[in-house]
Amino acid sequence: MRILAADIGGTNSRFAVFRVGPGPLEREGGLTLPSAGATDFISLLERVWAGLGAGPEDFDAAVLAVAGPVRGRTCHPPNISWGIDLERDWPGPTPCLLLNDFLAQAYACRTPAVAEARVIQPGTADPRGAMAVIGAGTGLGHCALLPLERGFTAVPSEGGHASFAFVGPEEGAYEEFLRKETGRPYAYGDLVVTGSGLSLLHRFHTGRDLTPIQVAAELRPDSPTLDWFARFYARACRNYALTVLATGGLYVSGGLAAKNPTVVDNDHFRAEFINSPAHAELLRNLPVLLNANENSGLYGAALFGQRALEHATGLEA
Repeated sequence: MRILAADIGGTNSRFAVFRVGPGPLEREGGLTLPSAGATDFISLLERVWAGLGAGPEDFDAAVLAVAGPVRGRTCHPPNISWGIDLERDWPGPTPCLLLNDFLAQAYACRTPAVAEARVIQPGTADPRGAMAVIGAGTGLGHCALLPLERGFTAVPSEGGHASFAFVGPEEGAYEEFLRKETGRPYAYGDLVVTGSGLSLLHRFHTGRDLTPIQVAAELRPDSPTLDWFARFYARACRNYALTVLATGGLYVSGGLAAKNPTVVDNDHFRAEFINSPAHAELLRNLPVLLNANENSGLYGAALFGQRALEHATGLEA
């Protein structure tokens, strides 16, 4: 059976074809398109069919992982100018599933996509414990994997839109800067621990207005921007690990750390991650890994589709 998997983010939309069966997932090929290059979802699909030289009828199912909250068969991503309504936009009879992009990232943790994950903090994972996945890119995604008596289930989250806590007067000054610069009533994860958040933080420290790529190129071990951003990223990770009690470990994913691993693989990050008056020892024993495979969302979407094909009623949900 063949599945068309997609990982549609605020910056890029990735597509790949997978052959699924009783064995491991087999990727056959794919393409990447800029999300902003499409005027709507239908025009994006037209470019996909042209790029793949195939149409929806050539697949047994399609699975679309999207960077936003999924409600039934619709999604309106906060960082993309267009939305998706499968009842209106999906062509033909081929079954199509819609899921949150970080639900796909969580599923990817059960695939070969994380085989080369980088250890940020060693630890001992409890195979019966929850696993947390968090990652910064255009937004700050969250998802948790919960073990069941047989298999597992994934719990999506929009934690990136929850308010972000700052500590002390210096960080308080940055919080005020953020409110003035963005016009937002309060700071939240998508504003702080993202590519745009990196640019805002660098502007606060240097007065220079640079793109995230330009800022990343300037980061040095003694850079205040790196110090603060690593602490903020670790704080977001710590909060989510405690929220879901991630004794199964925590994976950091997303394009920002994948392209710039130093934002998490440093002592500022590690010190802040275990900075908890009550649970420092618990946090110190959690394995933290960086999944730098930017195609992992595709593998997660394909695994989701494989499980749905194995339980045909899942395709009717």
